[in-house]
Amino acid sequence: MFDLVSFIPRAVCQGIPLLFGSTGETLTEKSGNLNLGIPGIMYVGGICGVIGAFFYERSVTPDTINSFLAIIIPLLCSLLGSLIMGLIYCFLTVTLRANQNVTGLAMTTFGVGFGNFFGGSLIKLTGSEVPSIALSATSARFSASLPFAEKLGWFGKIFLSYGFLAYLAIIIAFVASYVLRRTRVGLHLRAVGESPATADAAGINTTRYKYVATCTGSMIAGLGGLYYVMDYACGVWSNDAFGDRGWLAIALVIFTVWRPGVGVISSILFGGLYIRDLCIPTGMMLSVKELYKMLPYIVTIVVLVITSMRNKREDQPPASLGLAYFREDR
Repeated sequence: MFDLVSFIPRAVCQGIPLLFGSTGETLTEKSGNLNLGIPGIMYVGGICGVIGAFFYERSVTPDTINSFLAIIIPLLCSLLGSLIMGLIYCFLTVTLRANQNVTGLAMTTFGVGFGNFFGGSLIKLTGSEVPSIALSATSARFSASLPFAEKLGWFGKIFLSYGFLAYLAIIIAFVASYVLRRTRVGLHLRAVGESPATADAAGINTTRYKYVATCTGSMIAGLGGLYYVMDYACGVWSNDAFGDRGWLAIALVIFTVWRPGVGVISSILFGGLYIRDLCIPTGMMLSVKELYKMLPYIVTIVVLVITSMRNKREDQPPASLGLAYFREDR
Protein backbone atom coordinates (compact mmCIF):
# COMPACT_ATOMS: atom_id res chain seq x y z
CA MET A 1 0.00 0.00 0.00
CA PHE A 2 1.26 3.49 -0.90
CA ASP A 3 2.34 5.33 2.28
CA LEU A 4 1.83 9.07 1.65
CA VAL A 5 3.25 10.11 5.04
CA SER A 6 6.53 8.37 4.25
CA PHE A 7 6.59 9.42 0.60
CA ILE A 8 6.20 13.20 1.09
CA PRO A 9 9.33 13.67 3.27
CA ARG A 10 11.36 11.69 0.74
CA ALA A 11 10.00 13.87 -2.07
CA VAL A 12 10.85 17.01 -0.11
CA CYS A 13 14.42 15.82 0.54
CA GLN A 14 14.78 15.01 -3.14
CA GLY A 15 13.35 18.38 -4.17
CA ILE A 16 15.38 20.70 -1.91
CA PRO A 17 18.56 20.55 -4.07
CA LEU A 18 16.37 21.31 -7.09
CA LEU A 19 14.83 24.28 -5.25
CA PHE A 20 18.26 25.72 -4.44
CA GLY A 21 19.39 25.25 -8.03
CA SER A 22 16.24 26.65 -9.64
CA THR A 23 16.09 29.70 -7.35
CA GLY A 24 19.70 30.53 -8.13
CA GLU A 25 19.20 30.03 -11.86
CA THR A 26 16.01 32.13 -11.85
CA LEU A 27 17.89 35.09 -10.34
CA THR A 28 20.62 34.59 -12.92
CA GLU A 29 18.23 34.41 -15.86
CA LYS A 30 16.31 37.47 -14.70
CA SER A 31 19.51 39.43 -15.37
CA GLY A 32 19.65 38.06 -18.93
CA ASN A 33 22.38 35.48 -18.26
CA LEU A 34 21.61 31.88 -19.22
CA ASN A 35 23.86 29.83 -16.95
CA LEU A 36 23.86 26.20 -18.08
CA GLY A 37 26.74 25.66 -15.67
CA ILE A 38 24.37 25.17 -12.72
CA PRO A 39 25.03 21.38 -12.56
CA GLY A 40 28.76 22.04 -12.33
CA ILE A 41 28.29 24.82 -9.78
CA MET A 42 26.18 22.56 -7.58
CA TYR A 43 28.89 19.92 -7.86
CA VAL A 44 31.58 22.42 -6.85
CA GLY A 45 29.44 23.66 -3.95
CA GLY A 46 29.12 20.10 -2.72
CA ILE A 47 32.81 19.17 -2.96
CA CYS A 48 33.99 22.45 -1.42
CA GLY A 49 31.75 21.80 1.57
CA VAL A 50 33.13 18.26 1.78
CA ILE A 51 36.71 19.58 1.71
CA GLY A 52 36.01 22.00 4.56
CA ALA A 53 34.22 19.36 6.64
CA PHE A 54 36.88 16.73 5.91
CA PHE A 55 39.82 18.77 7.18
CA TYR A 56 37.88 20.08 10.17
CA GLU A 57 36.87 16.58 11.27
CA ARG A 58 40.47 15.40 10.89
CA SER A 59 41.74 18.28 13.03
CA VAL A 60 39.60 17.43 16.08
CA THR A 61 38.44 14.36 17.94
CA PRO A 62 34.79 13.24 17.72
CA ASP A 63 34.20 14.36 21.31
CA THR A 64 35.51 17.90 20.75
CA ILE A 65 33.67 18.80 17.55
CA ASN A 66 32.09 22.24 17.81
CA SER A 67 28.62 22.19 16.24
CA PHE A 68 28.85 25.80 15.08
CA LEU A 69 32.20 25.26 13.33
CA ALA A 70 31.03 21.93 11.90
CA ILE A 71 28.26 23.83 10.12
CA ILE A 72 29.84 27.19 9.31
CA ILE A 73 33.10 25.86 7.81
CA PRO A 74 31.48 23.65 5.11
CA LEU A 75 28.86 26.35 4.53
CA LEU A 76 31.44 29.07 3.89
CA CYS A 77 33.58 26.75 1.77
CA SER A 78 30.56 25.87 -0.36
CA LEU A 79 29.58 29.52 -0.80
CA LEU A 80 33.14 30.53 -1.67
CA GLY A 81 33.57 27.78 -4.27
CA SER A 82 30.21 28.60 -5.87
CA LEU A 83 31.02 32.33 -5.85
CA ILE A 84 34.28 31.72 -7.71
CA MET A 85 32.41 29.69 -10.32
CA GLY A 86 29.91 32.53 -10.72
CA LEU A 87 32.70 35.08 -11.09
CA ILE A 88 34.40 32.98 -13.76
CA TYR A 89 31.13 32.70 -15.68
CA CYS A 90 30.48 36.46 -15.42
CA PHE A 91 34.01 37.36 -16.48
CA LEU A 92 33.71 35.19 -19.58
CA THR A 93 30.17 36.13 -20.61
CA VAL A 94 29.68 39.68 -19.33
CA THR A 95 33.18 41.15 -19.53
CA LEU A 96 34.59 39.12 -22.45
CA ARG A 97 31.14 38.58 -24.04
CA ALA A 98 31.71 34.88 -24.70
CA ASN A 99 28.83 32.70 -25.87
CA GLN A 100 26.70 31.92 -22.81
CA ASN A 101 25.60 28.45 -23.93
CA VAL A 102 29.13 27.26 -24.63
CA THR A 103 30.46 28.83 -21.44
CA GLY A 104 27.76 27.25 -19.30
CA LEU A 105 28.34 23.78 -20.72
CA ALA A 106 32.09 24.21 -20.22
CA MET A 107 31.46 25.25 -16.60
CA THR A 108 29.42 22.10 -16.04
CA THR A 109 32.17 19.90 -17.45
CA PHE A 110 34.80 21.74 -15.42
CA GLY A 111 32.73 21.59 -12.21
CA VAL A 112 32.18 17.84 -12.45
CA GLY A 113 35.85 17.24 -13.22
CA PHE A 114 36.89 19.52 -10.34
CA GLY A 115 34.64 17.65 -7.93
CA ASN A 116 35.75 14.21 -9.06
CA PHE A 117 39.43 15.15 -8.90
CA PHE A 118 39.34 16.51 -5.36
CA GLY A 119 36.81 13.89 -4.24
CA GLY A 120 39.11 11.14 -5.47
CA SER A 121 42.09 12.82 -3.78
CA LEU A 122 40.28 12.92 -0.43
CA ILE A 123 39.29 9.28 -0.79
CA LYS A 124 42.97 8.38 -1.27
CA LEU A 125 43.89 10.41 1.84
CA THR A 126 41.48 8.37 3.94
CA GLY A 127 42.87 5.08 2.60
CA SER A 128 39.31 3.80 2.34
CA GLU A 129 38.67 0.52 0.54
CA VAL A 130 35.38 1.87 -0.84
CA PRO A 131 35.28 4.83 -3.29
CA SER A 132 33.54 7.23 -0.91
CA ILE A 133 34.04 9.55 2.04
CA ALA A 134 31.80 9.44 5.12
CA LEU A 135 31.47 12.67 7.14
CA SER A 136 28.95 11.42 9.65
CA ALA A 137 29.75 13.93 12.42
CA THR A 138 29.21 16.94 10.14
CA SER A 139 26.19 15.36 8.50
CA ALA A 140 24.53 14.86 11.89
CA ARG A 141 24.67 18.63 12.47
CA PHE A 142 23.21 19.46 9.06
CA SER A 143 20.40 16.89 9.15
CA ALA A 144 19.32 17.48 12.76
CA SER A 145 15.58 18.17 12.91
CA LEU A 146 13.49 19.83 15.59
CA PRO A 147 13.59 17.74 18.79
CA PHE A 148 9.82 17.64 19.20
CA ALA A 149 9.05 16.63 15.58
CA GLU A 150 8.67 12.92 16.38
CA LYS A 151 6.09 13.66 19.07
CA LEU A 152 3.72 15.34 16.61
CA GLY A 153 2.97 12.24 14.54
CA TRP A 154 2.30 12.67 10.84
CA PHE A 155 2.38 16.48 11.07
CA GLY A 156 5.87 16.46 12.54
CA LYS A 157 7.10 13.92 9.99
CA ILE A 158 5.77 15.85 6.99
CA PHE A 159 6.57 19.43 8.06
CA LEU A 160 9.21 19.41 10.80
CA SER A 161 11.54 16.48 10.15
CA TYR A 162 14.14 18.25 7.99
CA GLY A 163 17.51 19.90 8.49
CA PHE A 164 17.90 23.67 8.58
CA LEU A 165 19.03 23.89 4.94
CA ALA A 166 15.62 22.67 3.77
CA TYR A 167 13.87 25.55 5.53
CA LEU A 168 16.58 27.94 4.34
CA ALA A 169 15.87 26.93 0.74
CA ILE A 170 12.17 27.76 1.17
CA ILE A 171 12.96 31.10 2.82
CA ILE A 172 15.41 32.06 0.07
CA ALA A 173 12.85 31.20 -2.62
CA PHE A 174 10.16 33.41 -1.07
CA VAL A 175 12.60 36.25 -0.40
CA ALA A 176 13.84 36.07 -3.99
CA SER A 177 10.24 36.17 -5.23
CA TYR A 178 9.51 39.24 -3.09
CA VAL A 179 12.67 41.05 -4.17
CA LEU A 180 12.00 40.42 -7.86
CA ARG A 181 8.38 41.57 -7.81
CA ARG A 182 8.14 44.11 -4.99
CA THR A 183 11.40 46.05 -4.76
CA ARG A 184 13.27 48.62 -6.84
CA VAL A 185 16.27 46.30 -7.05
CA GLY A 186 14.04 43.60 -8.54
CA LEU A 187 12.56 46.09 -11.00
CA HIS A 188 16.02 47.14 -12.16
CA LEU A 189 17.12 43.51 -12.44
CA ARG A 190 14.11 42.59 -14.56
CA ALA A 191 14.73 45.66 -16.72
CA VAL A 192 18.32 44.54 -17.34
CA GLY A 193 17.07 41.10 -18.35
CA GLU A 194 14.38 42.43 -20.66
CA SER A 195 16.36 45.19 -22.39
CA PRO A 196 19.85 46.00 -21.17
CA ALA A 197 20.15 48.85 -23.67
CA THR A 198 17.05 50.57 -22.28
CA ALA A 199 18.17 49.94 -18.70
CA ASP A 200 21.62 51.34 -19.51
CA ALA A 201 20.05 54.44 -21.04
CA ALA A 202 18.02 54.89 -17.85
CA GLY A 203 21.21 54.97 -15.77
CA ILE A 204 21.14 51.39 -14.47
CA ASN A 205 24.56 49.74 -14.20
CA THR A 206 23.83 46.62 -16.27
CA THR A 207 27.24 45.05 -15.69
CA ARG A 208 26.92 45.32 -11.90
CA TYR A 209 23.42 43.83 -11.88
CA LYS A 210 24.50 40.93 -14.09
CA TYR A 211 27.51 40.20 -11.89
CA VAL A 212 25.62 40.44 -8.60
CA ALA A 213 22.60 38.42 -9.78
CA THR A 214 24.71 35.68 -11.36
CA CYS A 215 27.13 35.36 -8.43
CA THR A 216 24.29 35.38 -5.90
CA GLY A 217 22.43 32.77 -7.93
CA SER A 218 25.57 30.64 -8.13
CA MET A 219 26.03 30.70 -4.34
CA ILE A 220 22.39 29.70 -3.83
CA ALA A 221 22.76 26.85 -6.33
CA GLY A 222 25.96 25.73 -4.60
CA LEU A 223 24.00 25.26 -1.38
CA GLY A 224 21.95 22.67 -3.26
CA GLY A 225 25.09 20.60 -3.73
CA LEU A 226 25.99 21.02 -0.06
CA TYR A 227 22.50 19.92 1.01
CA TYR A 228 22.67 16.84 -1.20
CA VAL A 229 25.92 15.66 0.34
CA MET A 230 25.46 16.65 3.98
CA ASP A 231 21.75 15.97 4.42
CA TYR A 232 20.27 13.84 1.64
CA ALA A 233 23.33 11.57 1.24
CA CYS A 234 24.07 11.55 5.01
CA GLY A 235 27.54 13.03 4.57
CA VAL A 236 28.74 10.45 2.05
CA TRP A 237 30.59 11.76 -1.00
CA SER A 238 30.93 9.52 -4.05
CA ASN A 239 32.14 10.71 -7.42
CA ASP A 240 29.41 11.14 -10.06
CA ALA A 241 26.68 10.60 -7.47
CA PHE A 242 24.67 13.74 -8.26
CA GLY A 243 23.00 12.27 -11.31
CA ASP A 244 20.97 14.71 -13.39
CA ARG A 245 19.77 16.89 -10.51
CA GLY A 246 21.49 19.97 -11.88
CA TRP A 247 19.64 19.67 -15.18
CA LEU A 248 16.39 19.03 -13.32
CA ALA A 249 16.95 22.34 -11.50
CA ILE A 250 17.24 24.12 -14.84
CA ALA A 251 14.09 22.36 -16.07
CA LEU A 252 12.34 23.49 -12.89
CA VAL A 253 13.03 27.13 -13.81
CA ILE A 254 10.97 26.67 -16.98
CA PHE A 255 8.29 24.72 -15.14
CA THR A 256 7.83 27.56 -12.63
CA VAL A 257 7.77 30.16 -15.44
CA TRP A 258 10.61 32.07 -13.76
CA ARG A 259 8.84 32.52 -10.40
CA PRO A 260 10.93 31.41 -7.39
CA GLY A 261 7.92 31.26 -5.04
CA VAL A 262 6.19 28.73 -7.28
CA GLY A 263 9.34 26.64 -7.10
CA VAL A 264 8.67 25.59 -3.50
CA ILE A 265 5.74 23.36 -4.41
CA SER A 266 7.11 22.55 -7.85
CA SER A 267 10.40 21.23 -6.43
CA ILE A 268 8.49 18.83 -4.17
CA LEU A 269 6.45 17.70 -7.19
CA PHE A 270 9.63 17.16 -9.19
CA GLY A 271 11.21 15.33 -6.27
CA GLY A 272 8.18 13.05 -6.02
CA LEU A 273 8.15 12.33 -9.74
CA TYR A 274 11.89 11.60 -9.67
CA ILE A 275 11.56 8.94 -6.96
CA ARG A 276 8.17 7.63 -8.08
CA ASP A 277 9.88 4.58 -9.56
CA LEU A 278 10.96 3.51 -6.06
CA CYS A 279 7.32 2.98 -5.13
CA ILE A 280 6.65 0.66 -8.04
CA PRO A 281 6.34 -3.06 -7.23
CA THR A 282 9.67 -4.86 -7.50
CA GLY A 283 8.36 -7.28 -10.10
CA MET A 284 7.93 -4.57 -12.72
CA MET A 285 10.41 -4.38 -15.59
CA LEU A 286 13.45 -2.14 -15.09
CA SER A 287 12.79 -0.38 -18.39
CA VAL A 288 9.36 0.69 -17.16
CA LYS A 289 10.89 2.11 -13.97
CA GLU A 290 13.34 4.14 -16.03
CA LEU A 291 10.43 5.65 -17.95
CA TYR A 292 9.10 7.08 -14.69
CA LYS A 293 12.30 9.10 -14.31
CA MET A 294 11.41 10.90 -17.53
CA LEU A 295 8.25 12.36 -15.99
CA PRO A 296 9.78 15.65 -14.72
CA TYR A 297 11.17 16.40 -18.17
CA ILE A 298 7.94 15.46 -19.92
CA VAL A 299 5.97 17.72 -17.58
CA THR A 300 8.44 20.55 -18.26
CA ILE A 301 8.03 20.17 -22.02
CA VAL A 302 4.24 20.24 -21.65
CA VAL A 303 4.42 23.44 -19.56
CA LEU A 304 6.80 25.01 -22.07
CA VAL A 305 4.43 24.22 -24.94
CA ILE A 306 1.40 25.56 -23.06
CA THR A 307 3.10 28.81 -22.03
CA SER A 308 4.37 29.31 -25.58
CA MET A 309 0.86 28.85 -26.98
CA ARG A 310 -0.66 31.25 -24.46
CA ASN A 311 2.06 33.80 -25.31
CA LYS A 312 1.50 35.77 -22.10
CA ARG A 313 4.45 38.09 -21.51
CA GLU A 314 4.65 37.36 -17.77
CA ASP A 315 5.09 33.64 -18.52
CA GLN A 316 7.96 34.14 -20.98
CA PRO A 317 11.70 34.23 -20.28
CA PRO A 318 13.51 37.59 -20.23
CA ALA A 319 13.72 39.01 -23.74
CA SER A 320 17.53 39.31 -23.73
CA LEU A 321 18.15 35.90 -22.12
CA GLY A 322 21.35 34.36 -23.45
CA LEU A 323 22.36 37.45 -25.45
CA ALA A 324 25.56 39.38 -24.80
CA TYR A 325 25.11 43.14 -24.39
CA PHE A 326 27.28 45.41 -26.50
CA ARG A 327 26.95 48.98 -25.32
CA GLU A 328 28.28 50.26 -28.62
CA ASP A 329 25.20 48.84 -30.37
CA ARG A 330 22.83 50.87 -28.23
